[in-house]
Amino acid sequence: MEENKKDNLQYFYRIRFRADGQEFTVSSPLDDLKRHDVVMVRGEYGLEPAAITGPAPACRDSGFERKATYESSRRAAPEECTRYENIPMEEAAAFENCKNLIAKHTLQMRLVRVERFFNGSKMIFYFTADKRVDFRGLVKDLVQEFRTRVEMRQVGVRHETKMLGGLGTCGRELCCSNHMKKFDSVSIKMAKEQDLPLNPSKISGVCNRLLCCLTYEFETYKRERKGMPRPGKILKLDEQLYKVRRQNPLQQTLQVISEAGEMHVLEASEWQHAEIVRPEKKKKKEKKQES
Repeated sequence: MEENKKDNLQYFYRIRFRADGQEFTVSSPLDDLKRHDVVMVRGEYGLEPAAITGPAPACRDSGFERKATYESSRRAAPEECTRYENIPMEEAAAFENCKNLIAKHTLQMRLVRVERFFNGSKMIFYFTADKRVDFRGLVKDLVQEFRTRVEMRQVGVRHETKMLGGLGTCGRELCCSNHMKKFDSVSIKMAKEQDLPLNPSKISGVCNRLLCCLTYEFETYKRERKGMPRPGKILKLDEQLYKVRRQNPLQQTLQVISEAGEMHVLEASEWQHAEIVRPEKKKKKEKKQES
């Protein structure tokens, strides 16, 4: 029984398919994998090599069942390691050849990245363009050059930034390049909800689109604001009237101004017991007497 349990034991590691790509978690029965070891991982298009970057962080919650994105059962063979090491050079050469062919066909497009499948069955050329591009002639030349299937894939500026990578205004690696698996919709409402300045240079990323991190705390701010008096409301506390100027959701405090023009900060224990003064309805205008 103990031997069978040991045979079924899985170890978890972090891997990268590309040197500049994102990290994923892989499960493996091998317990002696080290950094830079190459393993064969079962992916969408069959077995693909990936480099170990280190062990996956341990789970502190013993009741949590760890799940891996990929599975690996063996190390890569020497010839597979050699092919894996040559892929970046082959992609770089294909990138330059494609750029020359784009210039030859005078196409209004910008090449971003080239990806070659490990088994050599396909190559994907990612590009950006302001409008639709007729690249049929380019594809014919690429097929003749590389003798494999060729796919041209147009991407937007956000995906281009994800591929190229870089540093954000926070000084860290871009979220889209580091850990994000998909792009969520971002709106200006999220910046307003978090009391952020609506200056485009402050809330836009290097892709000139709204920062992806605006989504991280949006739901928290939205939840904490529930039940809090909104700016403009009049509160009555200890026979004094205060007008709400600003909410501080994370501190659960209100910035208010008294009738005398003095600024105050009300804690949750204070404004929760305050009475909201409803504005009196304006009296209807008397009808003009007929002359």
